[in-house]
Amino acid sequence: MTGSEEPPSFRLAYVPGVTPDKWVRIWNERLPDVPLSLTQVAPAEAGGVLLGGDADAGLVRLPVDRSVLSAIPLYTETTVVVIPKDHLVTAADEVAVEDLADEIVLHPMDDVLGWGRLPGRPALERPATTADAVELVAAGIGVLLMPLSLARLHHRKDLTYRTVTDAPESSVALSWPEDAHTDRVEAFIGIVRGRTVNSTRGRQPAPAKGGSTETTAARRKPPAGKQTGGARRGAGGSTRTGGKGGGRGGGKSGGAKSAGTKSGRRGKPRRG
Repeated sequence: MTGSEEPPSFRLAYVPGVTPDKWVRIWNERLPDVPLSLTQVAPAEAGGVLLGGDADAGLVRLPVDRSVLSAIPLYTETTVVVIPKDHLVTAADEVAVEDLADEIVLHPMDDVLGWGRLPGRPALERPATTADAVELVAAGIGVLLMPLSLARLHHRKDLTYRTVTDAPESSVALSWPEDAHTDRVEAFIGIVRGRTVNSTRGRQPAPAKGGSTETTAARRKPPAGKQTGGARRGAGGSTRTGGKGGGRGGGKSGGAKSAGTKSGRRGKPRRG
């Protein structure tokens, strides 16, 4: 089907933990004739979904391949450790990585924190998914570090979490293929950046050749020799220069006084 046979649409992919509801609501208010469809994808698959043309843009976790994808970082999440409610770690409001040195720290295959070296003691096997790892935490097998949004997504009544102050963090970004920066993508960029309906958009058409008469005239410099009203003020601060002979006499009033004195020395006026 061609574009004329079906209404335009905008396809947005997003990874688990990201909540696009607010931006989708604003989109629907501003562009009611352009349906927005949502597709949740695994973090490791997000880049392929965008490059494969299955989504116009995506709310993804960094890093992305910047050689083929554009990205606008949106926010960075706090990292937390998920633990049973009766765990000793719950005695503190926040912990450091070294406080988990004696714990079995689970490392799921879909981990998004990008550890250089995982803290604590490793488990015998890596869980396939974060959801599987949460089940193991509930069973008392170990603890799990993840972004706060994922901890909330996988919330259980028998589990809680605490902030880890020095753990790696995960950043969320809006991303799209570099060669597919469309007007709809730009419209969504404006929404996530908080632009109002009347804000100037980033993708402006090139101005017409020559520009408008008014714009051209406004940018034209005044002809040589002419001064604006503010340019009449001299270096010494007087409002107007003295005209002829003003080089020594200063202001205009000083020149008139000198002329009157000279005229008075020629003699008395004749009587009528």
